[in-house]
Amino acid sequence: MVGGQAAPAFHLHGLPAQRWWQSLYSRSGRLCVSDALALTLAGALATIPAGAGTKENLLWSVFFSLGVLALLSSRGHYRPRLEPRHLDTLRTIVTLTAVAAAFTVTLRVIVGDISTGAAQDVRLWALATVLIALSRTCITLAERRAARAPAGGEPTLIVGAGKVGQAIGRRLQAHPELGLRPVGFLDKEPMVSKAPLDLPVLGASWDFDAVVAEQGIRHVIVTFSTAPTEVFVRILDRCDELGLRTSFVPRFFERTTERLVVGRLGGLPLVSPEPADPRGWQFGIKYALDRVAAAIAIVIFSPLLGALALGLLLTSGRPILYRQERIGLDGRRFEMLKFRTMRPPKDAEETVISLDAGSAPGGVEGIDRRTPMGGFMRKTSLDELPQLFNVLRGEMSFVGPRPERPEYVDMFGRTIHRYEERHRVKSGITGWAQVNGLRGKTSVADRAEWDNFYIENWSLWFDFKIMLQTVMAVALPGDVE
Repeated sequence: MVGGQAAPAFHLHGLPAQRWWQSLYSRSGRLCVSDALALTLAGALATIPAGAGTKENLLWSVFFSLGVLALLSSRGHYRPRLEPRHLDTLRTIVTLTAVAAAFTVTLRVIVGDISTGAAQDVRLWALATVLIALSRTCITLAERRAARAPAGGEPTLIVGAGKVGQAIGRRLQAHPELGLRPVGFLDKEPMVSKAPLDLPVLGASWDFDAVVAEQGIRHVIVTFSTAPTEVFVRILDRCDELGLRTSFVPRFFERTTERLVVGRLGGLPLVSPEPADPRGWQFGIKYALDRVAAAIAIVIFSPLLGALALGLLLTSGRPILYRQERIGLDGRRFEMLKFRTMRPPKDAEETVISLDAGSAPGGVEGIDRRTPMGGFMRKTSLDELPQLFNVLRGEMSFVGPRPERPEYVDMFGRTIHRYEERHRVKSGITGWAQVNGLRGKTSVADRAEWDNFYIENWSLWFDFKIMLQTVMAVALPGDVE
């Protein structure tokens, strides 16, 4: 019974009876099969050299392959994931294949069978790493392309049409590559949104079974509404009966980091987040590495910096650098440096800055005064290179929240939830928000959310991943902030 009404019969659109079928053709099943095929191919290629295809070597190859599959399974890489993070997955593949190879070699040494197999083990490890990574990349690209199709992705029902539920709907619509296609909300008392979504409210909790059947729902996301907790629990229980995938937003989602410790008092879980400490020694190491890397980068890019400066001097004259006051760590002011990309304004020209509600400033403000060379530098982000000197002086970091002008910081600090918490760390040349498309005139609230997520989940690997994504992002046309 859901919401006071009797539940329909067991066979509702056949989901429970098809669980085995869904499992076989699920993403997890595809990944497991592709990994097994990649390992089989790697084992075959590793035995091609003369003398490598002995019975013993084949057995060790099978042992290595089973070890890799077991390690990947133990790390949850065959479980359904809402957001497959490809770079994180590739890093895990490299790590776990190396662990399996090291264990295989160690065991061969213990049993005294290493004389003829060492070279094969190295070949097997290298081939397995490359082939699994390649197959995972192909699957991810194919899935993202399929999900972007008009009818692509799993039909998804969002329970709760409040602020959080509507944010979920917007983001699923903006990111079809996640494979979830929102079809509507379930809520007795939906919140009236100032920016309504193109998603209908399909009913209340007691309409759950009918909505699932009519819409062919395969995934249910539970957020928040005025309904009591028992209603949500009954919906989640019904999802289990119907074989539907479920996700839910935790109550204290603002404080939920990726590093969690779950304890228990009897049957009651106690979740303790472990956010990164911006005042801790880890960030001290980050800032020290920033300054060392900035010094090296300035030396490496000095010919390019000199060529750009000379080009600006010859085409636009002085000044070569554009200096603008920004707000950084702990609300301190500093002058952020860029190459000048615009001609000076004429007397009759006024710089009028108009912001859409909730959006940040950025891009071309007012009359477009970009010079030809300035337009090229903006498209390629070369105008940002002088910020290496900001990093060297300790005013900025390579990765962090993008700094904003003082007048906008004051305004956003009063109106945007957790905006000022961005200043717990140094500002960055690039950031987690920017590589996720939040550049130029985009939502300030979304930027603050992404920036605070970065701060609370920071690691050196996270910085490295953002730098890799930045290299990909700057190749796209358009202005940056």
